[in-house]
Amino acid sequence: MILPSNTNPKVILFDGVCNFCNFWVNFIIDHDKQSLFKFVTLQSEKGRELLTEFNLPEDKFDSFILIVQNRVYKKSSAAFEITKYLSGWTKVFTPLRLLPRVLADFIYDIIAKNRYKIFGKNETCRILTKEEKGKFL
Repeated sequence: MILPSNTNPKVILFDGVCNFCNFWVNFIIDHDKQSLFKFVTLQSEKGRELLTEFNLPEDKFDSFILIVQNRVYKKSSAAFEITKYLSGWTKVFTPLRLLPRVLADFIYDIIAKNRYKIFGKNETCRILTKEEKGKFL
């Protein structure tokens, strides 16, 4: 699968049934004032194509994945990289990048492992505007 042909595609793969993941996708959509990000669910055909293309497991949906210029970011690295491009108060997360990656990923893994128990699963998705539909692959 070829990534979108804009000058610098930033593609976020996410667990489409996870309420917590969907909260963050909605948050990113609302704070992505430059429309830099494209989204695709890990469970979708396009999501699986990207996982295969980047040699990522097709059966593990426990991480946001960010692909920027053919570079793959996972777990806390993806989250911190995403915040660099968002507008507003999200810059408060920047100092958290100083946490050792092992610690940041450990915290990320605890949340990811328990996300369905804590936040539940989606039965429905956000109703997208015409403009927002263009943000999804």
